[in-house]
Amino acid sequence: MRIGFGYDVHQFSPDRKLWLGGIEVPCERGLQGHSDADVAIHALCDALLGAAALRDIGFHFPDTKGNEYEGIDSKILLRRVMEMLRKEGYELGNCDLTICAQAPKLNPHIPAMQACLAEVMDVNTNQINIKATTTEHLGFVGREEGIAAYAVALIN
Repeated sequence: MRIGFGYDVHQFSPDRKLWLGGIEVPCERGLQGHSDADVAIHALCDALLGAAALRDIGFHFPDTKGNEYEGIDSKILLRRVMEMLRKEGYELGNCDLTICAQAPKLNPHIPAMQACLAEVMDVNTNQINIKATTTEHLGFVGREEGIAAYAVALIN
């Protein structure tokens, strides 16, 4: 068994859609980033890659301007990460994600996120746990400047 940890953060942008955990969350603004800026998937990818000692998401999918990953759906990146893990002989044991957002309220969207991630990763939904929390109005998350996500993953 091996464990990995991932973290990501993106600032809000008024002219983008909000993608979290692979689904579009209704919100008047999205997150700024080179890809679709799905902080939950990015943190998960880093946790998975870290567990397998395969570096990080930026190493495999660089954000250089004009490259093939510009605007990419993060579900594609997660699927590729799972392919890398399986090529090395690993399978997911479980993963646990925490999304930190003052707004919007994410709890109603968690089951859809779990279902989406399970499908993309080709695992059972009971292998994926997602929690949402606020920062009690503290820091950049509390000021509603952006969203952060943390993830841990256990692979076998």
